[in-house]
Amino acid sequence: MHDVSPVTNRGSSDADMSAPERAKPTYKTRLSQEEVMIFRWAQLWRTITLSATGRTLFPYARYIRTLNLGDLEELLGDARFKDRVSAMFFEGELKKYKIQTSGTDKMLTRMDAGSTSNKLGDIIVTSTPMLEELSGKVENDALLRWIPKLPRLRLLNLWYGGALVGAGPLLRQHCPAFKTISLWGWDHEDADSKFADFLNEITPQTLESLEIFSYALFGAETLLALSCHREALTELKLDFLSVFAMQSLNLLAGCTNLTTLLLTDGTTPQVDLKNQYNDVFLETIAWLRSCKKLQSVTIRNFRDGQDLIAQILLENDIHLTNLELKGYYMADALAFHQALSNQPSLQELHLKGDSDEVGDGVATLVESLCQLTNLTTLRLQNISDYFTDEVIGRLARSLPKLEEWYTSGWGVTDAIWPDVAKLKSLRRLDMAALSRFTANGILDFVLNLGPNNKGLVLAIMMADVDCDLQDHEQNMIRETIASRVEGRFEFQLQRGKMLYEGDEFCGDTIDRPGHI
Repeated sequence: MHDVSPVTNRGSSDADMSAPERAKPTYKTRLSQEEVMIFRWAQLWRTITLSATGRTLFPYARYIRTLNLGDLEELLGDARFKDRVSAMFFEGELKKYKIQTSGTDKMLTRMDAGSTSNKLGDIIVTSTPMLEELSGKVENDALLRWIPKLPRLRLLNLWYGGALVGAGPLLRQHCPAFKTISLWGWDHEDADSKFADFLNEITPQTLESLEIFSYALFGAETLLALSCHREALTELKLDFLSVFAMQSLNLLAGCTNLTTLLLTDGTTPQVDLKNQYNDVFLETIAWLRSCKKLQSVTIRNFRDGQDLIAQILLENDIHLTNLELKGYYMADALAFHQALSNQPSLQELHLKGDSDEVGDGVATLVESLCQLTNLTTLRLQNISDYFTDEVIGRLARSLPKLEEWYTSGWGVTDAIWPDVAKLKSLRRLDMAALSRFTANGILDFVLNLGPNNKGLVLAIMMADVDCDLQDHEQNMIRETIASRVEGRFEFQLQRGKMLYEGDEFCGDTIDRPGHI
């Protein structure tokens, strides 16, 4: 139910609206619909809260397995949560849980959504013995109170890592099923030592998944402490790594049972492991090659990311199904592109980097891609800026299982459509290539789609201004793709006018590809 909340959907209530309502919403009706949805959502949270105190016919709270207090906080802090809605929510015994705070003008007060949601959480959590997953901006003292009441807790998804201070022993004593931590961040100066303490305090060899979504000042102590869970840890996602963590990646050497790995260099400028910390670089490569169970690898913004991943790809005992590399240069990636062909098990591949029209970079990349015949998802951003009709056609012929395909390119025309139309499982095609498609060419492609292409989204995002489709042509394509496969057509012109000589691209005035 959280997924369709009008608050977390930024006020969208389209899911509950009829087609005519979606087609012509006025400001007044839209506002009215949003107020109704906010009122209903507030009623739901009020009912859940009251059920925890035994004030409802059925004890709804007792059956809750997943509780997202972040959603409650967003509701309470939403600008539309006022007047009638707020009065309804805090009516009766809930009024005492509304916490006010002073604004810049001390004469005016407003509700503290965070503290209020935590206060209401005290009521709810007390009556949720089945709770397995807890999310939100939970305060440290609240979490310490709640853990002893949650014997089935297995997952914590917290906004701030500081909430975990002192929680390790409690989890070890009261929550034997606990195994997953997700944190949005932790930027306090003692974050590294405090989180290392937490990892050492919970039951050894129980943590299976750790995900950090944003910046955290973790370093050597945290990475070393993860070894306490080396046998259990299978998923490790560390976004925005600090410089201290980047210089200590080799301390993860004990964590070799990983199946999913995500690492993002969050430093500016990037840490040059290969040249400045070569011992760490070599030991990190040795660690990655020893992770024989790896299936999904994501490396973002690493200066030497292509070199690290190349070593994984060449390891014959590793069989990847998902690979993502962002922030690299084609000129430095010849070995990486060559090594791609050693992983025919790949099903999803996402590459984003700076392309190069000089040398064998494009040819090497295309040759390897054509060997990955099990690919169902292929996303090529910028690194494919110099792909031509011939290249795109060859990829279409070589990768018959493609379902989602995003690519850039240069001078792409209707010549690609016969080959692309043979992709019988294609469900989405994002053509971010500088293109000169015609309405007839696109329609021919659409008319060749089959039943397995049902729901196809065709997005042409960089059409040349001289090949603009008229409104009636776009409408005809939209109607045809909708009736043929219940699909959707999106069309957008390239910014900046490109120069041509006859049918050939001969230069540009603004947006030359190959630069990111």
